[in-house]
Amino acid sequence: MDMDQLKRQAAARALEEVRDGMQLGLGTGSTARHFVELLGERVRAGLKVIGVPTSEATRTDAMRCGVPLTTLDEIDHLDITVDGADEIDPELNLIKGGGGALLREKIVAAASDRMIVIADDSKWVPTLGRFPLPVEVIPFGLGATRRAIEKAFAECGVSGQMAVRKAKDGHVFVTDGGHWIVDAQLERIVDPPGLARALSTIPGVVEHGLFIGLASSAVLAGGEGIRVIERRKPKGD
Repeated sequence: MDMDQLKRQAAARALEEVRDGMQLGLGTGSTARHFVELLGERVRAGLKVIGVPTSEATRTDAMRCGVPLTTLDEIDHLDITVDGADEIDPELNLIKGGGGALLREKIVAAASDRMIVIADDSKWVPTLGRFPLPVEVIPFGLGATRRAIEKAFAECGVSGQMAVRKAKDGHVFVTDGGHWIVDAQLERIVDPPGLARALSTIPGVVEHGLFIGLASSAVLAGGEGIRVIERRKPKGD
């Protein structure tokens, strides 16, 4: 079974959680695209839902598939967001942003009652960091912002090369919000929540690709079938 088939299996399993009348966050990327396509089939068969896309690419896909759309200005919450991830650890902390939509993805996930992450099982890792960490930044003052990011890395016990992301045409990649992305090759992030807090305090950093405490469950498709992992709740919750 190829990777694309695994992604579609994970998307199909997440679709089982969708009920008539739900308001959905629609993720970005190759796995999330499968979910949008399968959701469109259900909508054409009579399912009544409405979605909030996390990128212009997803908006285009959803419109093509006939999924009704709205915005977070028009509704006050989402029942479920279904999105992919670049890495998932056993605490269901994530690295996201490989597709460049991390800011909108995080806004939508935070507005949702539940976030279901769908992926092939190659995205499951014991420790985050093998995938480069995206940090979305404002172009103004980039040198100062990069130095502050390096300082935050050092204080959190990580280090690695940083590079401004380039688009396929060789020019700087620009997000839907008009920002740039710096990708950091950290290899191993020992304290994802701590690093997330440190990056969030830096002027010039718009958002980062560490999604901490947002995923409710992960649906992983592999050669041996589907695994569903639920996030462990801290004591006292």
